[in-house]
Amino acid sequence: MNGYYKDAHRYDDIINLPHHQSVERAHMSLHDRAAQFAPFSALAGHEEAIEETARLTDDRIMLDESAIESINEKLYEISQHLSEKWKVSVIYFKPDAQKCGGAYLTDIGTVKKIDETQNTIIMDSGMKIAMEQIMGIEIVR
Repeated sequence: MNGYYKDAHRYDDIINLPHHQSVERAHMSLHDRAAQFAPFSALAGHEEAIEETARLTDDRIMLDESAIESINEKLYEISQHLSEKWKVSVIYFKPDAQKCGGAYLTDIGTVKKIDETQNTIIMDSGMKIAMEQIMGIEIVR
């Protein structure tokens, strides 16, 4: 085997031949050739599934009758003064679309409209908040 590597003329018969090009198939671009050697993920979507499982959500707290009554009183007071554009802070629960639970969010602004048919309040930012999701509301004067 040692003599095999020392033979400098072993490719002389093919060294000057033209590169073979198939007449039946188009030449592959360098981009497509490189894609053959791209990293392969045998567990496609596994990383996303782990991240989704690790994402935390909060449980929804059920308000008692006195807390619901307090929120309703404040909503009524705000509805009587919509033209004055009182600034309010609304804490509400937004259910998670992917899993159980959700998140508590706060929106600060003025109430543009209270829609009793849809049971929502519409903030000046355009945010619609379902009344049953409101956990607290404060008037910031």
